[in-house]
Amino acid sequence: MRILGIDPGLQVTGFGVIDVEGHALTYVASGTIKTTHLATRKLPERLKVLFDGICEITTRYSPDCSVCEIVFVNVNPQATLMLGQARGACVTALVSRNIEVAEYTALQMKKAVAGYGKAGKPEVQEMVKRLLKLPTLPGKDAADALALAITHAHVGGSAAILARAATLGRKSSASVKDGRHH
Repeated sequence: MRILGIDPGLQVTGFGVIDVEGHALTYVASGTIKTTHLATRKLPERLKVLFDGICEITTRYSPDCSVCEIVFVNVNPQATLMLGQARGACVTALVSRNIEVAEYTALQMKKAVAGYGKAGKPEVQEMVKRLLKLPTLPGKDAADALALAITHAHVGGSAAILARAATLGRKSSASVKDGRHH
């Protein structure tokens, strides 16, 4: 299975692609999409760069699924809103290509990869380097994207099994038709 991880940002969005076979993780590619060449007031143009960049990455690497970091609420509401719009452009690009999108918080990703929810960027970079057997540290935005893909490789299967079990449990105990409980 090929997983595309996305660490959304309005100025710099990180991406990372890994292949998963059983428990084996293999690095495929990583990098960033930058909008810093555009003026900050040109929000629609910046969002288009992100959308087009994600579309290009999906065409080039053909992921089976993707994972995107969930935006946290920042001290600055304007910054949170801008980050949310960048994330929206990335998620929209993925779903426009019919690619399933999983979501994890930074805390979940850090716990899964570094074993500590408050791990810093250097710890995440080092663990990604070790887990994927990379010769050098990936950049911080690419490392976060790769860490999200690794998180999904480890957690995604378990989450899907639990979701299916919950759905089966609901189907066997009750049925809903036309919004009414039977």
